Amino acid sequence: MSKILLIDDEENARVLTAHFLELAGHEVVMAENGIKGLETADAETFDLIITDIIMPEKEGLETIIDLRKKNADLPILAISGGGILASEELLEMALSVGASAALCKPFNGKSLLEAISRAMRHRSREGG
Repeated sequence: MSKILLIDDEENARVLTAHFLELAGHEVVMAENGIKGLETADAETFDLIITDIIMPEKEGLETIIDLRKKNADLPILAISGGGILASEELLEMALSVGASAALCKPFNGKSLLEAISRAMRHRSREGG
């Protein structure tokens, strides 16, 4: 299937999501923050990147902006469980800076696969 980079600072969420994606046939590489995610994205080629929005060290919106500078066509799925701002507002911001699709935590396997499909179809807004 697809090679996916999963960037999420919550270890349990990261491991469970990666396990589900692997069961669905995807190859998954994990990173615990935006800095490590960007380093990994520079070192390897991915079909899709999934990134959390609220993370320490380098949050998801900055990560999406930096990924877009390097590859306008790479599908990016933004995920968020909220925080100071409501999840919907954060996800709308993620879409406005270049995410291909967005998904609110917590999510189930079916909604994750549907969001991945949307991200792969829509690609980036800049890249068409």
